[in-house]
Amino acid sequence: MDDFSSISKKSNIEELGINYYKEGDIQVLEGLEPVRKRPAMYIGDVGERGLHHLVHEVVDNSIDEALAGFCKNIEVTLHSDGSCSVKDDGRGIPVGPHPVKKISTLEVVMCTLHAGGKFDKTSYKVSGGLHGVGASCVNALSEEMIVTVFREGKIYQQKYSRGTPTTPVEEIGTTERTGTIVRFKPDPTIFKTTVFKFERVAQRLQELAFLNPSVVITLHDERTNSSETYHYEGGIVDFVKFIDSLETPLIKPIYISGSVVTEISGEVKVEIALTYNTGYNENVLSYVNNINTIEGGTHVTGFRSALTRTLNAYATANKLSKEQLIGDDFREGLTAVISLMLPEPQFEGQTKTKLGNGEVEGIVRTIVNEKLWEYLENNPSIARKIIDKANLAAEARIAARKSRELVRRKNALESGTLPGKLADCSIRDPEKTELFIVEGDSAGGSAKQGRDRRFQAILPLKGKILNVQKSRLSKILENEEIRSIFMAIGAVFKSSSNGNEKEGNNEDQEETFSLSKIRYGKIILMADADVDGSHIRTLLLTLFYLYMREIILDGKLYIAQPPLYKIKKGKEEFYAYNDSERDAIIQKIKKSSPNVNIVSESAEESETVSSSDGIVISRFKGLGEMNPEQLWQTTMNPETRTLLKVTIENAKESARIIETLMGEKVEPRRKFIEENAQFVKNLDI
Repeated sequence: MDDFSSISKKSNIEELGINYYKEGDIQVLEGLEPVRKRPAMYIGDVGERGLHHLVHEVVDNSIDEALAGFCKNIEVTLHSDGSCSVKDDGRGIPVGPHPVKKISTLEVVMCTLHAGGKFDKTSYKVSGGLHGVGASCVNALSEEMIVTVFREGKIYQQKYSRGTPTTPVEEIGTTERTGTIVRFKPDPTIFKTTVFKFERVAQRLQELAFLNPSVVITLHDERTNSSETYHYEGGIVDFVKFIDSLETPLIKPIYISGSVVTEISGEVKVEIALTYNTGYNENVLSYVNNINTIEGGTHVTGFRSALTRTLNAYATANKLSKEQLIGDDFREGLTAVISLMLPEPQFEGQTKTKLGNGEVEGIVRTIVNEKLWEYLENNPSIARKIIDKANLAAEARIAARKSRELVRRKNALESGTLPGKLADCSIRDPEKTELFIVEGDSAGGSAKQGRDRRFQAILPLKGKILNVQKSRLSKILENEEIRSIFMAIGAVFKSSSNGNEKEGNNEDQEETFSLSKIRYGKIILMADADVDGSHIRTLLLTLFYLYMREIILDGKLYIAQPPLYKIKKGKEEFYAYNDSERDAIIQKIKKSSPNVNIVSESAEESETVSSSDGIVISRFKGLGEMNPEQLWQTTMNPETRTLLKVTIENAKESARIIETLMGEKVEPRRKFIEENAQFVKNLDI
């Protein structure tokens, strides 16, 4: 306040060099301009994730028609011209004049933010899209869009470019069907990539097919002339079987459902499928109106609490356990899918995918308590298998407690010690620091010499870490490399009771990783760009996904992107991170020096790939082959490096790959190798 007062007393503010904005500096963005100006606010980012979010937005509108009972078939096509179309047999978007806007309702829906039929809960009692921004956002971020509507015996069509209509709504024919076709081509001036990935689109469509068993979803790819159809009459029971397909099942899936009408949330419909396998990890997927609530919420809390209470009560009543078990014991080897439908979901959390409706917790808890108890009473042999597994988990938990205490005692913030191999940074503010977890002592040595010691810490790893997918926590914490990772990051385990403290109930306690004492703002995985490096990254991603998921959800985990090639001509050096970049650099050099023909060899890197026209192309075989200056300039310097942020989807896929390649079942491993062998380059044997 003192500084501001002294400034305000100056007679001529401009003399201070302060640029005060005026009334004319206030901008008013009209129509869909805000979307094009700040696309990440609406779709997350303008990379691959945001690109595929466009498909999700359009498909979700068709799914909402299915939830309303008017759509049975959805077809998604990835066209050879780079566009995508979504076709459904719903009611078709209304095309008549809008009572307020006085233009076609179709144009209002496609060109106006917050315009939709999901606000009054008359047209749609339940929907995933609640804000009326989906279709219009896709339109705003598309180079071209064509919407065709089949409604009331006629066919209507309107075309758009970057959110602006280029034609009026035209009647182009007659029809006996109903529905909508939305075809759009992403705007290359907005997105970093405009190439749709079949696998990424397929994953979401398959997920929606599991959650909506009455819908048949087909995906066509004109680029490869391939297609897949997704339809699962068993719904989330089939979903649970699919998730656990790589595991050895302990029991058959248990299905629970029920609904409750409340004054606050309206009718809440609950569907849960759960099963157990012989493994050690918990895998719970939760959805609200088809939205994946990756951060959980009140519905997950209610489920976990009810699962623990009911199984404990059954074990006590039937004298199947010597002591009262806790939530962790009943979640070892658990796989579950929780799907809720409610008219007014309230989301919270970092990614807006955590359910916050307070009354939902009690609703889910009541339904699970009643239905699960009934199932256990009618299936005592299955109940005994579940309790026996929980008893074994309890024994392992007691053994793991000693290992956790070892990590706690050695934790840097509690004992003042750090792993001996860690080269720490001088700055202590976590938001300004970063930790590189580096593969191998050789690369670690180069990284330590090349880093900025003020804010960059280096933790070298010796070889591959333990496969945590197939190990209990007690064994995991006995692994020296993993203990070093936990200690360096500042990982602490804290007890939580899933919101039950107010009830004095500690039976659902669990040990969870806490971000409260994290020592770095960025955790960066840095491994070689070869097969071994890929394996190590996958093992590390699985570790973070299973035991430090909060770091991923908080956007703090990254993967370093070291270059694959160095292209040298004379004293000029260029670095390429993939084959296309390498070829582009070569062409640029040849264009500027077409007559130079000097051939030379390079011993600086481990492998010379090509040498012609005076251009030496060297491929880096490993990070240890780079000198400290090269490693800093290409991979560690914040101003020149490229980092790949890890999403929960990336990490989940790593855990799936580990299970496929290192699990007990041979057939999935053989299938994976057969399908991916053609893509392998530079295989180390």
